[in-house]
Amino acid sequence: MYENKTEPLASAMVYYRRIAGNALRISFLLLLMLLIGTVGYHWATHPLTAWLDAFHNASMILSGMGPVVTSGFTAGGKIFSSLYALFSGIVFVGAMGYIFAPGIHRIFHKLHIEQRK
Repeated sequence: MYENKTEPLASAMVYYRRIAGNALRISFLLLLMLLIGTVGYHWATHPLTAWLDAFHNASMILSGMGPVVTSGFTAGGKIFSSLYALFSGIVFVGAMGYIFAPGIHRIFHKLHIEQRK
């Protein structure tokens, strides 16, 4: 019915290069998010949270595990913590989709090629 010509499947080297490129870009994004979270959590409490505790809290939020330090937040700190948690959840899910996209695309492309034969 539809006359779409399918391109050949990309070579393994091209495929792995795409995966590595996506993983590298997402790693930079997650490191930036971790830096923002660490600085934000350091300044979000009164007295100031230690840098290691702020890093730990930001890591736990970014991974979806939840906050560790919950006491001592100022009003601005609570707003930061809430927005960071929401944003981190969206970024993390999107990042995983971006990393897995070439693999899923390859599977669908391979199925489509086999269907044409």
